[in-house]
Amino acid sequence: MVINTNLSAESTAQYLQQSSSMLSSSLAQLSSGSKVTSPSDDSAGLAVSMSLVAQEGENTAAGNNIADSLSFNQTQDGYLSQISTALDRMSELAVQAQDVTKSSADVQLYQNEFNSLASYVNNVATENFNGVSLFTGTNLTVTINATGGTFNMTGVNLATSTTFTTLTSASVVTNATTALTDVTNAITQLASDRGDIGTNEETLTDYSNQLSTLNNNLSAANSTIMDVDVATASTAYAQANILVQSGTAMLAQANALPNLALKLIQG
Repeated sequence: MVINTNLSAESTAQYLQQSSSMLSSSLAQLSSGSKVTSPSDDSAGLAVSMSLVAQEGENTAAGNNIADSLSFNQTQDGYLSQISTALDRMSELAVQAQDVTKSSADVQLYQNEFNSLASYVNNVATENFNGVSLFTGTNLTVTINATGGTFNMTGVNLATSTTFTTLTSASVVTNATTALTDVTNAITQLASDRGDIGTNEETLTDYSNQLSTLNNNLSAANSTIMDVDVATASTAYAQANILVQSGTAMLAQANALPNLALKLIQG
């Protein structure tokens, strides 16, 4: 038993410090919900987690691009659906104009409505989506993932396609048969255009679903690295708490040992 150097107290204090550190770590994990509250907890895991989070963010951005492109296509199809209705009516007018029982005044009324609908069809060609033209026929490249992959979205051409522009000069008065042929050609082209839009939407939806699945997997992988297991952390907290309490009591006892040695001298 010595007085000058209390080895028992020093050893106990060291263990108490370790227990206190374990208790602080458990408290930090339970309060933050994360296993990694500082780089020293798991430096490699933190690096992997940062990469996963970055990729997840990039995928989310690509998903937003796809969502905007889907909105673009849906806007296109909304206009084309209205054009389809207009073309159907124009074909009816071209047939009605061939009725021999109709007077020239009646046929002129058909022509007036036909012209109005033809103007509508061609005016739609100037529409845009957030400043981007909807119907110039330009293919648009959509970024579909975090690695820069792209999808070439087929464009629709109403602006310069003669199939649609010739409708403005078609006449059900002078040649209703030719006008009907022009309208029929436009309907055929419109069906093809809507088919292209449908293909765009289907493909973009597939890419969007793919990104969603990938992000779910990335989130699960990151959770494995970063998220605290509450049951395990609670057990570690209880253990550390007991060690701190017992260590504190034992340190008090160790600090009292020199007093015992002093009593021997005094005795």
